[in-house]
Amino acid sequence: MSIVLVVLVGVLFGAGTYLMLHRTLTRIVLGIAMLGNGVNLLLLITGGPSGGVPIIGRDGPFTDPVPQALVLTAIVIGFALQAFLLALAWRSWTIDDNDEVEDDLEDRRLAREAATAAPDVDTAQDGGGPT
Repeated sequence: MSIVLVVLVGVLFGAGTYLMLHRTLTRIVLGIAMLGNGVNLLLLITGGPSGGVPIIGRDGPFTDPVPQALVLTAIVIGFALQAFLLALAWRSWTIDDNDEVEDDLEDRRLAREAATAAPDVDTAQDGGGPT
């Protein structure tokens, strides 16, 4: 296993996480794509060193076909996820002319109402009366 590949996986994970922390949908989609590529590379690294063709039956070290099959499946799933997220980003762009994720005002209102409706913790412990 090459140390360069391990460092590349770390860079892909770090850059993908950094991009996912932004508030624009295009950066979020790019971050998810980078994380997916990092996972695919990590699966290939865990497959071990390259060897002979699997399942033929010759002597010597053979390549494990399971990580390669997992990577092919992950590529298809990642592509479908990216297409779906790009469709959501496009829909958001056509409606608002903006791809920034905004705060949900209804959630803020419900949190404010819950905070004002909840009894004070100090008064509930000592019988509810003022001190």
